[in-house]
Amino acid sequence: MSNLHQVDLQTPIGIIEIMGTEEGVSSVLFTEREEIKHCVQPDTPQVLKECMTQLEEYFRGERLEFSVPVMSKGTEFQTKVWSALTTVGYAETASYRDIAVKVGSERAVRAVGNANSKNKLTIIVPCHRVIGSSGKLTGYAGTLSRKEWLLKHEQEVRRKSL
Repeated sequence: MSNLHQVDLQTPIGIIEIMGTEEGVSSVLFTEREEIKHCVQPDTPQVLKECMTQLEEYFRGERLEFSVPVMSKGTEFQTKVWSALTTVGYAETASYRDIAVKVGSERAVRAVGNANSKNKLTIIVPCHRVIGSSGKLTGYAGTLSRKEWLLKHEQEVRRKSL
């Protein structure tokens, strides 16, 4: 197993902590820190630098999907849910029920919510695009205000490109 590396990225909605190895990114999570603690080092893997670049492009409205290699650890069900999340298009939303149906467990709405909350690849695996069946924004580990910002950002970028 390669060494775990960490780097921080300043975004319009706070610092994102990116972790991973030479093989791929294992975590992209918002922190509540005010300043950058982990800068790019000479031994920072290229994949983490690429992840930073892709996230910067996303925040500038230049990137709609990600191609950086990722490594997720979870149960079989969590992995199915995370895979289903990547099918929710940019600037679109899906309900927890929609995702439950997509993974073949129509009644597992709460379990989908739980798996969603365990997603460590914020933005790249777009859990912010999952909303309540009423259309309301519900639960987001990175805070609801960030979830709202991300959805508005994507809708604005989409609107400008039409």
